Amino acid sequence: MKYLVVLILSGFIASPVISQQSYHRGGVYNYLLYIPGEPPAGTGYPLLIFLHGSGERGEDPELLKTHGPPSFLDDTSGFPFMVVSPQCPSGKNWKARDLIRLLDEIEDLYAVDKDRIYITGLSSGGNATWNMAMKAPHRFAAIAPICGKINARRACKLRHLPVWVFHGALDNVHDHKHSDELVAALKACGGQVRYSLYPDVDHFAWVPAYKDAGLYKWFLQQRKNHE
Repeated sequence: MKYLVVLILSGFIASPVISQQSYHRGGVYNYLLYIPGEPPAGTGYPLLIFLHGSGERGEDPELLKTHGPPSFLDDTSGFPFMVVSPQCPSGKNWKARDLIRLLDEIEDLYAVDKDRIYITGLSSGGNATWNMAMKAPHRFAAIAPICGKINARRACKLRHLPVWVFHGALDNVHDHKHSDELVAALKACGGQVRYSLYPDVDHFAWVPAYKDAGLYKWFLQQRKNHE
């Protein structure tokens, strides 16, 4: 199994499936939903929102299982997050306001720990990760954009938010200079930022990023800043 290393190192067990992903027709975006089991007493589930790249747009939920957490959750038990993987329609681009509306819907429907809501995404979903956090910076506990880009002049809006940025140094689709600039801008205004720049990786930086057990452990260590 291609994600076996992640699952073992993280304490997640590749074993008979306990919870499978199910497809839901949402009011804004349709989405795959993974629920790991009974939520912790009195708190709700930590929520991980995964935003796909442009190649997975459409109406076919199986496309969502191409990359990232949706690619391994049907073969996994014990993954400790509720995972929501929305699908952007064909020919459309992610819109931050619509993603926030989806988050509102998820919070209304399910037992979500509002102090532990995380976003990650790749390529166009990496852009959307930045933009969703910019739209509502105090809704989230941490974000992990992968090979994404936004205007670095906006970065200080997220200086309170733990951010882990991933990029490939050989990326010829979204040049890593975008992440370089964002990381530098966050550091300059006192931001809480980590940066993994893979020297021998192209645009597919999400492959090593989502295999990194430390990413999921890091997410779970973060809680929303109420200041």
